[in-house]
Amino acid sequence: MQRSRTGRILLEAGMIVLSLLFLYPLFLAINNSFKSFAEVMTDVIALPKQLSLDNYVYVWKFIDYPRLFLNNTIITVLGLAGIVLISSIAAYKLARTKSKWSSAIYMLCIMPMLIPFQSIMLTVLRLAKGLNLADSTWGLGLLYWGFGAPLAVFIYHGFVKGIPVEIDESAKIDGASGFRLFFSVIFPLLKSVTATIVIIDVMWIWNDFLLPLLMVNGSPSTKTLTLAAYTFVGQYTSDWQYAMTAMVMAVLPSIIVFIFLQKYIVKGVVAGAVKG
Repeated sequence: MQRSRTGRILLEAGMIVLSLLFLYPLFLAINNSFKSFAEVMTDVIALPKQLSLDNYVYVWKFIDYPRLFLNNTIITVLGLAGIVLISSIAAYKLARTKSKWSSAIYMLCIMPMLIPFQSIMLTVLRLAKGLNLADSTWGLGLLYWGFGAPLAVFIYHGFVKGIPVEIDESAKIDGASGFRLFFSVIFPLLKSVTATIVIIDVMWIWNDFLLPLLMVNGSPSTKTLTLAAYTFVGQYTSDWQYAMTAMVMAVLPSIIVFIFLQKYIVKGVVAGAVKG
């Protein structure tokens, strides 16, 4: 018993130390967001001499925060809607269809998870310009469908396989078929795994930097919050106090979403993995 308790204490101590290591960069960003430029350059670790919101007021006006917040919201909501709708329907159909073709199509759907984005980004950029999706928040939201669908199909597919086929058969006997069967009977059962996918994709799409940099960096009206933070970093001089402030303001909404919904991440992923 004593040995087990000592092991648990050591494990908890190790987890606390690891948590502090992960949180330290966030602490530095918040700490320096309240400093002046001179304070940041003098000692980046020291606490600010006084708590002032001047940096937040300046960044709010300079980057037009409400407009960029709306851009992020449009991109994230549009991306999530497409990923959830397309992936859930595809995964359900592939899980319920037992043939060699369904297995092959399923592998094709999830294989893009193995391809690094950097290896295809120039091709994606050229294709997006050809389809008039570049320099548009709506176009960027549509592009996330393709990048987010493989992981979502993988998670949905494992979860759907755990739902008894008898539920489908009972619904068909009652007259439901096709989309009515899926949206009225099956989709409500995917609530926990859908919440998991939504949280994972919100954290990814909201804070993404590279894809927006390629697609919507051409105009101030189409930029995202993460791109706006980058505008304070220049080749010869950087306003680090404003860059830290903009970064905190950019990631804060996604952190709030994560804090309130984090319990669904483990629950949904574990459910999908076990039933897969």
